[in-house]
Amino acid sequence: MTAHIVSTAYEMGWTQLDNGALLQAAEEEFDALITTDKNLRYQQGLKGRRLAILILPSTSWPKLQAYLPQIVTAIDALKPGDVRELTFLEPL
Repeated sequence: MTAHIVSTAYEMGWTQLDNGALLQAAEEEFDALITTDKNLRYQQGLKGRRLAILILPSTSWPKLQAYLPQIVTAIDALKPGDVRELTFLEPL
């Protein structure tokens, strides 16, 4: 597994930012944004961004922990500008 630096929007002081401003702030600080907002790709113009976006199927950390290896693999495979939505065989 590759080591990743992870910060939440709360830790970054970004909780009051709307999606457009959040994407801009994230793009300035990180290579990827991980979210559970399945509508993000439809609400924002993502074309031309260098920020990769991974959309997770749940906000529940206890449920996501079982899929951590798949999540890390998906993160490692992201390229600038990618938007990928993860799904798992078993519903969360």
